[in-house]
Amino acid sequence: MPRAAAPTLPSPSYSSPRTPRAADPDRRRTSASVVLRSVLEHGPVARSTIARLTGLSPASVTDYCARFTERGLIREAAAPRRSNGVGRPHVPVDLDDSRLVVGGVHVAVPYTTVALLDLRGRVLARRELKHERTDPGAVLARAADALGALLAGASGCRPLGVGVAVGGWVDRESGTVVEHPLLGWRDVPVREVLGERTGLPVHVDGHARALVNGERLFGLARGSGSVLHLFVGNVVDAAFATNDEVHHGPRSQAGAISHLPVPGGTEPCDCGRSGCLQAELSERTLCRRAREAGVVEGANPLHVVTAAAAGDRAAVRLLVERAGAVGRAVRLLLDVLNPETVVVTEIGVIHREDCLDALREAVGDERAASVMPTSFADSVLAVAGGSVALDVLYRDPLAASPEAI
Repeated sequence: MPRAAAPTLPSPSYSSPRTPRAADPDRRRTSASVVLRSVLEHGPVARSTIARLTGLSPASVTDYCARFTERGLIREAAAPRRSNGVGRPHVPVDLDDSRLVVGGVHVAVPYTTVALLDLRGRVLARRELKHERTDPGAVLARAADALGALLAGASGCRPLGVGVAVGGWVDRESGTVVEHPLLGWRDVPVREVLGERTGLPVHVDGHARALVNGERLFGLARGSGSVLHLFVGNVVDAAFATNDEVHHGPRSQAGAISHLPVPGGTEPCDCGRSGCLQAELSERTLCRRAREAGVVEGANPLHVVTAAAAGDRAAVRLLVERAGAVGRAVRLLLDVLNPETVVVTEIGVIHREDCLDALREAVGDERAASVMPTSFADSVLAVAGGSVALDVLYRDPLAASPEAI
């Protein structure tokens, strides 16, 4: 951003123009972020409109747009537009989603999802890698190889970096999975391992937080003042964001709700108690109950959804009951956090209207309208991984990897 000229007379309230103030890098990063977010949300959009939306000067917006163009992040739209048919045409700018991509890795309990996403968070290619074994070295090596294969098949695309989303306790700052009991992982340096194998910048976060960022950037929660995301899979956890800032807590431990007690719950938990939230609601529990009811064999929750779609009443009952229990958990979190919007990622709610109805009924009429299923029903795990890297890009677009330019 252009700097104002230094004052003629020395003054202790000003810094030398050759010595930027400590706040300047943060100010430039924030300004760059709001400009690129404006292009994402409103593009194709004229630079003058960006200036009006962001409150930045037209000169500053023009400067940032020039830098983004150099980095391949934006491009001018094909057709100039005139304002009221007179004067110089306004040449709108839009995201350049033709070249730059991010890699996305989501490590679940049964398999790893590897994907490429464009700058709009759209999944371009993906693979699912069923775990042959879950030791971190093997899982991360296969993910790196699969990413390499996807990139090799994406002609003309260049990667900005890799985002990794994992359940359990994930320390974003160090890029470490501190603890994931279901995988048996402890203190796994994911950023370091994948960075060495891919040669790319790697960013790591918990999957609930990753999906909050995906929702605020690309989903139905865009523009919401505060968002709660509840992820209900084999792992059950939550994330909370206000004003585009996700709450992480000390060493990123916020959102660990797996051991919240469920009134009347009977499922034994590894912690030694019964009725913990994750033990009651996990997909493992759903599939075990489905096997006991003779609905399906195996441990794939999608098979329960398929059986329900075919008219199996026991499958329908299991899914609707689970959605209602999720709704009661959401109601508890609403009482504590009072978010403007709640997003739920849960397999029944994603695929069945009766499950969404049961969820909202359990939440209560006064807040039901604020509760919605994930915006990424067909690609939620791929988007989770990619959103970790895309959040970094949109927060600091001028730090985009020079290898991609």
